[in-house]
Amino acid sequence: MIQITVPKPDVVIEKQTDPQLSHIYGFTDFHLITREEGGIFMFYGENDELLFVGKARKIRPRIKKHFEDNVSPMKAHREEVRRIEVCVVADPTEREIYETYLINNGRAKYNVDKVFYK
Repeated sequence: MIQITVPKPDVVIEKQTDPQLSHIYGFTDFHLITREEGGIFMFYGENDELLFVGKARKIRPRIKKHFEDNVSPMKAHREEVRRIEVCVVADPTEREIYETYLINNGRAKYNVDKVFYK
C-alpha cells in the first residue's frame, strides 16, 4: 500500500459574514495566497465538508477563476464555500498525486474528473 502524507496548509482563508473591504463571495484575504507559486487548494463548506480540490501552477489566479469563470464546476456552488485551504507544492507530479488522492479520500462533492469512488 502506498502511504501519502498531504502537506499542512500554508494558507487558510475564511469567508467573512459582513466584509467591509472589497471581496469575492465574502473572501477578503486573497492577498495571503501566493500569486507566483504552484500548489493545491481545497474548498470547504459547512461542517468541514470537502467541496472541491484543485491544483495550479499559479494558485491565486486559479482560485479566483473558480469564483469568476462561467465554466468552473463550482459556478453553481460558490456560495457554499466557507473556507479555502492552500498548500504550496512546487513539483507538478506531486500536485497531481495530492489532488487525485484528496478528491477520492475526502470524497470531494463537486469534482467530476479523477473520481474513482462513485
